[in-house]
Amino acid sequence: MRVILAEDSTLLREGLVRLLVEEGHEVLAAVADAEALLAEVEKAPPDVVVADVRMPPTHTDEGLRAVLDIRSRRPEVGVLVLSQYVEKRYATELLTDDSGGVGYLLKDRVVQVDEFLDALERVGSGQAAFDQEVVRQLLRRSNGTDPLSRLTDREREVLAEMAQGHTNPSVAKRLHISLSAVEKHANAIFDKLGLNGSSGYSRRVLAVLRYLGSSA
Repeated sequence: MRVILAEDSTLLREGLVRLLVEEGHEVLAAVADAEALLAEVEKAPPDVVVADVRMPPTHTDEGLRAVLDIRSRRPEVGVLVLSQYVEKRYATELLTDDSGGVGYLLKDRVVQVDEFLDALERVGSGQAAFDQEVVRQLLRRSNGTDPLSRLTDREREVLAEMAQGHTNPSVAKRLHISLSAVEKHANAIFDKLGLNGSSGYSRRVLAVLRYLGSSA
């Protein structure tokens, strides 16, 4: 997989470059700011961009805005955002991007190498990969109501896994239940949330997230 990495921390950037190369990926460029990221993507579009949210010069949301710009101009490029915080506004934009190939991980996950590499592979294959804490915060409504109140505990678990971008077989494996059970729970979730008219697995998941996170 061809990757462009944008991270202003030299230590983390070099560490990720070494990890990616060791795992057989091709790092086309490793840069420290959003402007350089945009330039490198234009020069040689990668399969996936891995970018920090906060980069020079203001260390606010330059990286995330650059990623959204890349998605608007090159939707075929997957994007995996790394952050120490959940930037709700921009994370919601990524989460509701129904073209796939998007991910948002908190930096704590990066040190868990298997999880980071799994997220990268999913984004590179056009799937979604969202940190469970990101999902939790986006699903929390500001008005205090709980749209998940009609779901059983198991249905909540299945929805949380789906929201992170896992496919039905992956959910079954992670929750140690059968594939048919996952499909049954998924159908019950969409029934209870009134989303039966949605078509396509990823579109249905994103529709659920959009519905639940609309007030986040």
